[in-house]
Amino acid sequence: MSLTEINYSLVLRGILCLIVLFSLSTIKISAQETESSDELFIKARKLAFDDKNYIKAIALTKQALIQSPDYADIRIFLGRLYTWTDKPDSARIEFKKVLEKNQGYEDLYLAYGSMEYWNKNPEEAFKIVSEGIRYNEKSESLLLLGAKIFLDLKKFEEANLTLRHLLKLYPNSTQARALAGTLGNIGSKNRIGFSYDYVYFDKQFDDPWHLGSIDYSRQTGIGPLTARVNFANRFKTNGTQLELDFYPRISNTFYAYMSGGYSGNVGVFPEYRAGFSLYANLPSAFEAEAGFRMLSFNDQTWIYTASLGKYHENFWFNLRTFLSPSSNDISQSVAFSTRYYFGGANDFLSLVVGTGLSPDNPRNNLLYNNGNTYKLKSNNISLGYRKSIKTTNILIFKASLENQQYLPDTRGNQLELGIGYMKLF
Repeated sequence: MSLTEINYSLVLRGILCLIVLFSLSTIKISAQETESSDELFIKARKLAFDDKNYIKAIALTKQALIQSPDYADIRIFLGRLYTWTDKPDSARIEFKKVLEKNQGYEDLYLAYGSMEYWNKNPEEAFKIVSEGIRYNEKSESLLLLGAKIFLDLKKFEEANLTLRHLLKLYPNSTQARALAGTLGNIGSKNRIGFSYDYVYFDKQFDDPWHLGSIDYSRQTGIGPLTARVNFANRFKTNGTQLELDFYPRISNTFYAYMSGGYSGNVGVFPEYRAGFSLYANLPSAFEAEAGFRMLSFNDQTWIYTASLGKYHENFWFNLRTFLSPSSNDISQSVAFSTRYYFGGANDFLSLVVGTGLSPDNPRNNLLYNNGNTYKLKSNNISLGYRKSIKTTNILIFKASLENQQYLPDTRGNQLELGIGYMKLF
């Protein structure tokens, strides 16, 4: 074979290879073009949710919209993709296109309202979600988003009313229950409350204790402020204590508890008490807390606390510990609490089982004054019932039994019965 013939053969083979490659490429492109908009939509969702590849997902979604420009779900998804990639202006364009032809579509209002809420535009988010709720009055997702927007706008009463309505429709909504728990202290502008507790001892003391309180709460711009006067008769001696509690809201995730108290009747009450806790609303309806308490008699006692709470449908669970360091060891108390909600944030049954003393419980925090008494062992159980009547009237009943070691190898029982009333206005 001559050199010319060899060169001709090579050129021919090269041309044939190019033709084959071009044909395969054309077939592949044709196959993509013949994929339906639904198939492209499914691929785009997989790329976004499984692979977090938003760029390719956007490209496929746009390709699907070329075939089906009025496919609302695909265009809403494109708006969500732009939201997730920090392109709110592009997202608005897509959402408004859908809104022009699909008024009343629930998923549109949810996606559009969420985008504005996440981008710190609560007023615009409120307009969008409010319109969506008018068309979808029983939408769990829109009502929950509406409550969050109200909270962001510091419209606490409106947020509380929205959650009450939501919980009537969906009593097992864990997210609504968790948000209602956060709003429980800030759901009304004004509140007055009264309580009385009777404590009976079978051995430790000859005379029962009588405890009472009157409080007033006012909603401020950043959280509720409560002023309280406590009364007590212990050891046949009367005393009073003044307290202030404040629950400032720091962000959508964090809020705090700040408390202080004073009494001139040391022995009936601590002379001074103070407390601080930082709360964090975590994903999956968890809530964490860390803080401290201080009780001052002749000396100061510092107690540190941490807790973890979880909402699940109609239930709330909480595990808390108090730690009291000393020169020799660390004393501790542990309490497990649960609530079963049968209505709003103020309608529940509660159960608390624990060991040791709690500085937050005025019944026994006085025992921190008695040397090492608070280090002696104790076990307690309490039941509670809280019921709202016509939303603004709240009745409270509680009973507890404690087996307290008040001397080495000597135990006694104490029974507490309590009633309370709160008025919201």
